[in-house]
Amino acid sequence: MAMSVYYNGMAANALTSLNKNSRQVAKSLQKVSSGLKVTGASDGAAEYAISEKMRVQIRSLGQANTNAENGISLLKVAGGAMDSTVDILRTLKEKAIDAANDSNTNGDRAIMQKEFDQAIDQIDDNANVTFNGQSLLDGSKRSKGIATISILMNYALDPNTNYMDRLTSLKDKDGKPLGIQATDNAVITYTLAGETYSETLNGLGNYVLMTCGVFENTVSDDGQIHSGLVNFTNTSNGQLSTLVATDRNGQAIGTAGGADAVVLVARHSGTYQQIAGYTINIVDATGKARTDANKVMNSFDEAVSAEDSSGDNSIALQVGTKSNQIIKVSFEDMTAVGLGLKGGETKLQITTRKKANAAINVVDRALQKALGQQTDIGALQSSLSYTVKNLTVSGENVTAAESTLRDANMATEMTAYTKHTILYQATESILAQANQNADTVLKLLQ
Repeated sequence: MAMSVYYNGMAANALTSLNKNSRQVAKSLQKVSSGLKVTGASDGAAEYAISEKMRVQIRSLGQANTNAENGISLLKVAGGAMDSTVDILRTLKEKAIDAANDSNTNGDRAIMQKEFDQAIDQIDDNANVTFNGQSLLDGSKRSKGIATISILMNYALDPNTNYMDRLTSLKDKDGKPLGIQATDNAVITYTLAGETYSETLNGLGNYVLMTCGVFENTVSDDGQIHSGLVNFTNTSNGQLSTLVATDRNGQAIGTAGGADAVVLVARHSGTYQQIAGYTINIVDATGKARTDANKVMNSFDEAVSAEDSSGDNSIALQVGTKSNQIIKVSFEDMTAVGLGLKGGETKLQITTRKKANAAINVVDRALQKALGQQTDIGALQSSLSYTVKNLTVSGENVTAAESTLRDANMATEMTAYTKHTILYQATESILAQANQNADTVLKLLQ
């Protein structure tokens, strides 16, 4: 190579290597100090883009997990209120049974009524429980549904029973006569909007089954006075007659297992028109109860609960990372009115033996509704718990995948850092030596 002072090729080459090694040292130092293999798009455009998408997903999964946990907290609040309501209903049934016993006087029952009223008021307090300012069990968080009517089904009566059959000809499901005599009497009691009504039938020889559903001066939901509270019908081959209404989702109601049944249907829809309690007490001419007949005649179980129409006010829990990945939570009306224990300011009465007997069935049906809601809440809690576990595992897996793409192997990066540091120091030394070559030219000029 020619000797010159204007251009020092050896020094220039050494400087280029020095700058290159300097950049490599800086990059290795950044990776070692940050713990990341990919610190920007320049370190790997594809890896950077994929890892950024994964980071978005990780944060989204974390928020969805938080949403699910908040949902569990909401359900725990509602579940706690329902636990209290169920306990109160157990107490109410206990009091109703006590009041139905004639060892108590009406004065005793009046005292029991005060405790009964307070317990019903507490049920309303439970229904008004809130989470983050939202009332949960007062009926304001129901899912969309049409107004429904009370429907009770009896599988203990002969499935061929017609609502125009005479009471004295009624049979049980096995075809055995109930033994109702023409000289027997019956007291039919029902509860509507917290008020207990009764009708006495003297001499059952001329009465038909439909008579057991006829009461005068029944006020309907349109404010008009009508005769008749309920209709009786029966099923054939498991298909309900047109008198039986649909459920709140507009679906036809079938019988359990497709079996035939005798059906009792309220005439009017809505919570205030629900048949909260319905009892028939048949006695012979001497006043002795027809136990076997009463057992069959009082085997009506609620198939559809009366409800008011409602828009979709259910609570939507966003538990996924995509749009509309939600779990909907709805709560039925668990107020005293919704449970049939109250209508306006009128509360269920146990001030007489007859009213106390009717109250037993009312509380039974209220318990059935409350336990159904309690079960729904527990099932939703379980579902959300599984959702939380799934989201947690998904978050861990995506984090592990993102780590593989982006996290630095510290042993490898320390090795690279050491290598580039040594090379930097070596080129620095070589550059110093290359600059000393100009001294040779000066010796030629001496």
